[in-house]
Order: sequence, then C-alpha cells, then structure tokens
Amino acid sequence: MHTPKIFVAGGAKALGGAILRAFSGRGYSVFASALEPDLRNQAAVDAFFEAHKPDWVVYASGKAGGIGLNRRAPADLILDNLLCATHVLHAAHKNDTQKLLYLASSCVYPKDAAQPIREDSLYASPLEPTNLAYAVGKLAGLELCRALRQQHGVDYNIAVPTNYFGPGDDFSPENSHVVGALMARLRAARASGDEALSIWGTGKARREFLYVDDVADAAVFLMQGHSWEGPLNIGSGMAVSIAELAVMLQGICGFSGRLDYDLSKPDGMPVKVLDSSRLAALGWSPKVDFAEGLRRTYDWFLQQK
Repeated sequence: MHTPKIFVAGGAKALGGAILRAFSGRGYSVFASALEPDLRNQAAVDAFFEAHKPDWVVYASGKAGGIGLNRRAPADLILDNLLCATHVLHAAHKNDTQKLLYLASSCVYPKDAAQPIREDSLYASPLEPTNLAYAVGKLAGLELCRALRQQHGVDYNIAVPTNYFGPGDDFSPENSHVVGALMARLRAARASGDEALSIWGTGKARREFLYVDDVADAAVFLMQGHSWEGPLNIGSGMAVSIAELAVMLQGICGFSGRLDYDLSKPDGMPVKVLDSSRLAALGWSPKVDFAEGLRRTYDWFLQQK
C-alpha cells in the first residue's frame, strides 16, 4: 500500500508542529517545516507543489492572535489568511492532492450562537466584533474548501478546532492568545515581585480549551479514512472561566500576588464551547487532561526562556 506524502501548511507554528509530530510518530512521510514556502506567495507555493506533489495536505496556517491583534491589525489578519488559504488550496487542487483537511477556527461561528455551538450554527447570526477580521479570513478559506469539494468532487474536508494551547505557542504580548499571554505575564509578575496582575475584562467569560497534541491527534484520526460534508468540530466539551483559568495558571506559575480585573476592557464572547458530538460519534476523544496540558505548556515555556 502506498504511504501518502503529507504536507502540513503552517508546520512551524504550534498546531502545525504538533500535527507534524503526530503523523511522524505514526510512520507517515511528512515534509519538514523548513521546506515550507512563503504561503503568501502564489509562485512559491505553486513551485513547491509542482516539485513535491504531496498526496495529503493539512492546512493549519494563517496569522492569528487575540483581541489586541484583531483591534490593531485587522487588515493584516484578513489579508494573510486570504492569501495563505487561497494559494495552498488552489495549488493542491491543480496538483491532484488526494485528500485535504482545512482547519478553521471557532471564531467563524456567530457571537450569539446557542451553546454548545453546533456545526449548523454557521452564518446563523453576526460574528463576534472583537475577532471579526480573523474570522472573515478563515471563513473565506472554509468556503473555498467547500466549493472545491462541491464543484470538483475532491476529498477536501473542514474541521473547526476549539481554542488550543501548548508547546510552540506564541507568548509575546503582541500576538498571544489567553493561555500564552497569562503564562508570560504571570511569570514576569512573579520575577518582578509585583503585588498584583491586571487581567482584561470581568473574568466571567467562559472558554473551551484543548491541548494542541489532542487537536493534532484528531486531525490525524480524521485524515485516516474519514470524509464528510461541511465543518466538523474538534473540542473537549469542557469550559472554564477566564478567572478560573487565571487561578490555575497562578498556581502553576507560582505567582502569589493579587489578580485584578480591568472592567474597561472587553470580554469577547460571553461563552464559547463547541458541540463535538459528531466527532465523538466517529470514535475520537481527547487524551490529555486540561491541568496536565497547562503544566506541560509551562514547562516548555520555561525551557525556551
């Protein structure tokens, strides 16, 4: 049996890197992230696909960040996600890629979607304004993937991971998501001996989190013989408030000061949890406990420093 050659677009990032490890650990042939072309350059992407002819593609690329980046650079977020997704999906189709998995984001769902969010909530009402730019870019790639499947009958599939975290995360103040941002700030506050740390919003917003290696495990599971119409959620079904997350991370990071909440800053969506029952019915479930995932992530963060 022919073993497929696999290209993971976004292999240098946290999720892409975890997917590379997951495929490699199962004996698959994967392209190293160092070989990845500039996905914003169509000519470079075309040349890569023509030279290597990957059999399978997992798309896990595009610029991402938290509320701050969405406020500061919305045009960059839309453009980067449009260019990367368009170039990869177009080149994959031109070069007869057999199977493709496009990983979107839970940001594509409406702000007021019923919780937990089912796949058929897509487009039911307006998007969350604080991540509108990013969501629009991811939705465009999602629809291109769906259109290629519809028009050409290709085995291109869409999955929507929940908020993920883990080794390889961005911990910078400019671009990090909530887990990475809080870890870095709590570590810095501890080192500086600060009495308190200010956190955006009320702390009441609830979010679902999944360790990045679990998302990667789900991606590999789905690529092995599964095909479906429309988006498919990848989540844990467990949600914690930002305040609960902050207390957990306070213990892991060893910060003994006070946690203050800046009510002048936005919370984003009040609750965001995915209904992943369709994926569970296929036989997949998460393997890494949330607290254990946070500890592994913090250990990795300390090693990098």
